[in-house]
Amino acid sequence: MDEKNRPLRDLRISVTDRCNFRCTYCMPREHFGSQHPFLPRNELLTYEEMVHVIASLLPLGLEKIRLTGGEPLLRRNLTTLIEQIRELDSSLDIALTTNGALLHDHALSLKEAGLNRVTVSLDALEQETFQSLADTTSHTPNAILKGIESAIEVGLGVKVNTVIKKNVNDAEILPLAEKFETLGVPLRFIEFMDVGNTNAWQMDDVVSGGDIRRLLRQSFGPLTPVQGQKASEVAKRYRTPSGYEFGFIESVTSPFCGDCTRARLSANGQIYTCLFATKGHDIKSILRMGGSTQQIGHAIASIWTKRNDRYSEERGAQKPKDTKVEMSFIGG
Repeated sequence: MDEKNRPLRDLRISVTDRCNFRCTYCMPREHFGSQHPFLPRNELLTYEEMVHVIASLLPLGLEKIRLTGGEPLLRRNLTTLIEQIRELDSSLDIALTTNGALLHDHALSLKEAGLNRVTVSLDALEQETFQSLADTTSHTPNAILKGIESAIEVGLGVKVNTVIKKNVNDAEILPLAEKFETLGVPLRFIEFMDVGNTNAWQMDDVVSGGDIRRLLRQSFGPLTPVQGQKASEVAKRYRTPSGYEFGFIESVTSPFCGDCTRARLSANGQIYTCLFATKGHDIKSILRMGGSTQQIGHAIASIWTKRNDRYSEERGAQKPKDTKVEMSFIGG
């Protein structure tokens, strides 16, 4: 348990800091252009090192792994990592977060390797809006939808995440809601957050979960709150009269730090205890000095027990703090 009595149950692993999109709220091109110094190969954790960390945390009660990036499907042979994780524990919940651009080509192999679920980020169905937000001309929303449909076909659990920014893609709320209700895929709306230091966040750009719900009610009728299965769930769920569920991740207007059970492992082997952290804790050095599973587990447990992060709950009262780690570096 940490200082707020929160157990470590979920580990998010960034397998790469690279991405094939330059989303304006995550990796804006002016900061992540052609001259940006991405991690060289020898600084990345190997798959074996990632699995070693996971094995060290299983005795501490680890239940869920989420593979993130950057864009995780850019890392070669990702299915090898999934297979190795699955061999550790058949009951582990293994999920993947992706922008979906490569999902169509990989959905079947991901499922066969042992992946349980995939969460796809999609912020617009209208092509111009999508390409503007993702800052890409190489990919279209139809390609992302094709990947989602492929994931459904092979039997992966699928959710879709949408970050809403005022006067940018708020006109996409209803089209996205109607599309994914038709597909029967849960859609989760995420408030635009002040992650990292490069996305020019300001409160005026936030569309609150409450405002989105008011809009959805006009088309879908009353929204009934759904009791979460676990206190650590980040999304508040609401059910329509037809039985479809929307989710809302409201880190800005309704923070949920009190039940956070997530640690993050960066691609270069740093443990971060908060999405809004200013620094990580070096685990790679222990790994590369031949640290045992027990030693690594003890090191991470000692970091976790000192944890008292609750940035989202303190956001309004805090003065500007040290530079925060970029979301693209540790995953969302």
